[in-house]
Amino acid sequence: MAHLTNTAPTAELQALDAAHHLHPFTHAAGLKDKGARIITRADGVWLQDSEGHRILDAMAGLWCVNVGYGRRELVEAAAAQMAELPFYNTFFQTSHVPAIRLAERLAGLAPEHLNHVFFAGSGSEANDTNIRLVRTYWEMKGAPQKKAIISRWNAYHGSSVGSGSLGGMKGMHAQGGMPIPDIHHIDQPDWWSEGGDLTPEEFGRERARQLEEKILELGEDNVAAFIAEPVQGAGGVIVPPDSYWPEVNRILDKYDILLIADEVICGFGRTGNWFGSETMGIRPDIMTIAKGLSSGYQPIGGSIVSDEIAEVIGGDEFNHGYTYSGHPVACAVALENLRILDEEGIVTRVREETAPYLKKKFESLADHPLVGEAKIVGMMGSIALTPDKASRAKFEDGGALGYLTRERCFANDLVMRHVGDRMIVSPPLVISTDEIDLLIERARKSLDEAMDEAERQGLLRAAAA
Repeated sequence: MAHLTNTAPTAELQALDAAHHLHPFTHAAGLKDKGARIITRADGVWLQDSEGHRILDAMAGLWCVNVGYGRRELVEAAAAQMAELPFYNTFFQTSHVPAIRLAERLAGLAPEHLNHVFFAGSGSEANDTNIRLVRTYWEMKGAPQKKAIISRWNAYHGSSVGSGSLGGMKGMHAQGGMPIPDIHHIDQPDWWSEGGDLTPEEFGRERARQLEEKILELGEDNVAAFIAEPVQGAGGVIVPPDSYWPEVNRILDKYDILLIADEVICGFGRTGNWFGSETMGIRPDIMTIAKGLSSGYQPIGGSIVSDEIAEVIGGDEFNHGYTYSGHPVACAVALENLRILDEEGIVTRVREETAPYLKKKFESLADHPLVGEAKIVGMMGSIALTPDKASRAKFEDGGALGYLTRERCFANDLVMRHVGDRMIVSPPLVISTDEIDLLIERARKSLDEAMDEAERQGLLRAAAA
């Protein structure tokens, strides 16, 4: 049996990695010069690299390891399912117990009108599915012209051609022929960066009303759906003003437009409830799920679909699916993961204990000279770095401070991500209050060091207004 425990020197692993492994969202030449950080083990909220550093993972892998690393129950669930039924597909009028039980469990957790699950291997695949679902739904309802889907700039909905088109990352759109036709974008509800002189409440309503303006521009008879994350994740943890979602709900109801809530990051306890839709007061017709569904232990995603959409779609053959839709091992692990989240009271503990504690500690970072805003919902937060708090100014060299701060976090054995000049966190939901204290201590130290280095490099200049 192949034995993959690390025994090779770090430099050898880095050279092999550079020679053969193409990384996502990575400048390959730059990584080759620097060398990848090689992660070898993990337990709880802690990683260990090939040099023996013990690192606090404040990003839960990639927003996903909700129950923490090293849960033997999930290993055992995978092994047991592999021994019994390692694979079978769900095509051709066939099913199996793990897919059936997981679909039932998800229907019980989701809002009561969402009772049907189409499984995928990831959030990207699920959002590609959603494009097909909403357009097929309207075709079968006798409105084939309803093809347009509206999204938001700086949203993230995946990186396949379809899901990447739904997202609003302009750097992604610059490569590979995106967006595909009939995908449209409106501005994001980011008051800190884009609110100008408006109050947050005024700004939230203004950004929501861009949705109505876009619907009228395209023609309400041509719009199939609006897709949005309850709280934007990869775009920098953009928490919308309280006025935003109520106005969006009103507009969608007025024009009979479907709502796809992308719960890939927000779902399964991340915001202190099972789904971010509950936290933010959203009424979705479809919810996209992945990441925390299995805590990242197996690749799995899906679309939880309303009774109305499922009934219409079920009237004919839906010519869509993936080899690994409802993979039995992934479903078995996801079921066990949901049991752990539920029976150990992790979601409740986040809502009532650790998220309020983290919020208090995280928001205290706003007193740092570099930090203009510290916003957090549940276990996902961001701090906006600025050279001038009062004017919410941007840096002349945009993104340099964020990257510098991220590098200081790594040097201090803390995984804290940067999006431009925002620093973001999304720790495992099992993080303790003592570990939260350590996270904040290391974050503050990293901010101090980044500011000192930025002063030396002359990077603290504000961009021209």
